[in-house]
Amino acid sequence: MAAPNEITVSQLLRLIGLPDAPVIVDISIDPDFTDDPLLIPGAFRHPHTDIAGLKERLAGRACVITCQQGIKLSQGLVARLRADGHRAEYLQGGNYGWRDNADAPRVPAATIPPLVDGATLWVTRHRPKIDRIACPWLIRRFVDADARILFVSPAEVAGVADRYSATPFDVEGVFWSHRGEHCTFDTMLAEFSLNTPALQRLATVVRAADTNAHDLAPQAEGLLALSVGLSRQYRDDQAQLEAGMAIYDALYRWARDGSDEGHDWPAERKS
Repeated sequence: MAAPNEITVSQLLRLIGLPDAPVIVDISIDPDFTDDPLLIPGAFRHPHTDIAGLKERLAGRACVITCQQGIKLSQGLVARLRADGHRAEYLQGGNYGWRDNADAPRVPAATIPPLVDGATLWVTRHRPKIDRIACPWLIRRFVDADARILFVSPAEVAGVADRYSATPFDVEGVFWSHRGEHCTFDTMLAEFSLNTPALQRLATVVRAADTNAHDLAPQAEGLLALSVGLSRQYRDDQAQLEAGMAIYDALYRWARDGSDEGHDWPAERKS
């Protein structure tokens, strides 16, 4: 019988990528992580000895704690957190259990940009449309929930990246950008090893809308229409990003659970 403070790999898989997903904290000791330096999507590393610092970073959010095997480190920390009233669970089997599930993606830690004041910091061109909303959504849902996105004039992206140690994306001549016929969203999926069927399905729609290749996916014209509408509705890029997050949350659920569903009227129409 599963413990009341335990979550299975399959249960956590269903939560990752959703707006109300728990915070995932990897407390593996350094030697264990050095031997296998990959993260559960959205997880961040934190020492198991710094409980006060972890509580501050969680800021009341529910969390899942994982270590190498899901035994003493994670179960002990979860017990400490729950004793203090925090919503915490440990991952059954830990990182080994996650690794052994063929459907569970893992993000190479080396691909995640260095933190700036506790979170990744990204910069791109202002007035976003498709890629520049889709990529922040992907980062916040699968890489770093606390990521900050800066929108600046195109000519200043490189300078801002240099002065503020931000990672530039979706501009020409940088690592995180278009590659051949693929857009920046595709690049991020590849580099972060997020090659799940749902994200690949979503990527096809994003690529089709972003590169004017609407023949790739019938949903592309709708995504383009929504993206243009959002850009006209919001003058503030951060407000537009927050509104766009909901659109990509819905698209992800369609890609994961609902891509085979249709709709007609009346509901019982006969062919």
